[in-house]
Parts: sequence; structure tokens; C-alpha cells
Amino acid sequence: MQINGVNLNVQRTGKGQPVIMLHGLTSNLTALQPEMEQLSQSFEVIAIDSRGHGRSDKPSHYTLQDHIDDVLGVMDALNLPGVFLIGTSAGSYIAQGVASQQPGRVHKLVLVVPKSNGKTSSVARFIAEHAEEVRGLSHDEIQALVLSHIFAPSTPESIRSAQAEWSRKQAEQGLTLDAQQADAASQALAGFDFRPVLPQITAQTLVISGRHDILNLVAEGELIAELIPNARLEILEQSGHLPNVEEPKRLLDLVEGFLKS
Repeated sequence: MQINGVNLNVQRTGKGQPVIMLHGLTSNLTALQPEMEQLSQSFEVIAIDSRGHGRSDKPSHYTLQDHIDDVLGVMDALNLPGVFLIGTSAGSYIAQGVASQQPGRVHKLVLVVPKSNGKTSSVARFIAEHAEEVRGLSHDEIQALVLSHIFAPSTPESIRSAQAEWSRKQAEQGLTLDAQQADAASQALAGFDFRPVLPQITAQTLVISGRHDILNLVAEGELIAELIPNARLEILEQSGHLPNVEEPKRLLDLVEGFLKS
């Protein structure tokens, strides 16, 4: 779809109440396939490759507000006056923007491993904190290092290896970002703060944090749940930043139960 002058890759499946799903930084909608498959049995699921990601256009510069406007543009193009909205990690930042700027159009909101504000992206902050460790590493090596740190301590090696293999296949399919594209994606998330506007959100809201998430801490989820009226917080005790692979059934049960309630 051409939205706001950019070609966006959008996948639609299922029938019923529309649910929009937004992926995380440097990821794409293929990471959402298991959830899409399950939820599409009860809902119309619409997943978007954010600009700069996946099979969407990759401008050299864009902003978080561009991401927000893109979601609203997709809603307008598909004639969706109101939706359920699910955002994971960076997708949760976009979702907070949509739900606070046009609260009447988001009826239910799910924020997975979120934060409400940041001077940089969480990945950029992690890399800065590990400057000695990443010195001399290539872009791909740095990405692998980040991945190795964001699981819960109890996450088995089989899951870690499967995620690494998934990342390798993504590269083979041309779906990973090069250093310049990844930097543009990260820069888009610099210097945002939704704390003043979160009380304006009227959607029923579910916040899900991973107990061992070192990118977006549990405290971030707690703060969001405090600021959004009547929001509910769930903490996944065996997850880091990737609950969709660390505790997939628990995550999906929470999300599906919330959307159907």
C-alpha cells in the first residue's frame, strides 16, 4: 500500500474485528506469524512492515511520528474507524502514539515489552553501555551480541539457537537491515516521551513485560500501566525481551483472552 508517499508491506488475514499488529525495531511482520495465525481464527489481523523495515520502503530518514502517521494512514485506506492495536517493543511506542493522538479509534490496546520514553532506542542504549565489548565488531556481529543478551537466564539453548537460525534465514531472504538502515531505524526512536499523554488513552489496555528484559525493564511497563487509566499489567516471569519465543503460549493466551473479553 502507498501510504504517506511510502510503499508499505501490509498483510491481512482472517475476518472479524480488525486487529493491527506492529513489530519491533529492525524486525518485520514475519516475526508475528504465529500470533497472526492464531488470532486470525477470530479476528481480521492486519500486520504492517514499518517504513524502513521488512519489505516496506526504506527512506534514509524518518521519525516516530512518521510511523504513527503510517498506521493511521493504513487505517484510513482500509476504512477502519476503530481497531484493536498490538505493538511489541518499538511497535509499542508507535501504538502509544496512535492511541494517545486518536484515542477514539483504538478500542483495545496491547503493549508488549514497552517503554514510554527514551533518549535513544533501547538497542542503541545497550550498545553504548557495552562500548568496550562491541569495539571492532561488524554490524552483524553487534546484532548477534545484542541477541545473545536479551533472553531470560532460564531460556533454554534450543530457543536461543532457533532464534539465531531464524535471524540467519532472515538475512538470506534479504529481510535484515544493513548498518545504515538500522541506524536510520534507531534514530527514528530517539528522544520520545509519551508520559504526558498516556492519561489521554481511553482504550482498554493490557501491558505485558518480561521479568528479565534488559532493554525495556519491568519498571517501564509498571509506569505505563500506572499512567494509562485502568490499564492491566502482566509480567512474564520466564521472559526477557522476546516473550513471543520464550513464553509463546503464555503470551498468546494473555493477548487472545484480553481481546476476546
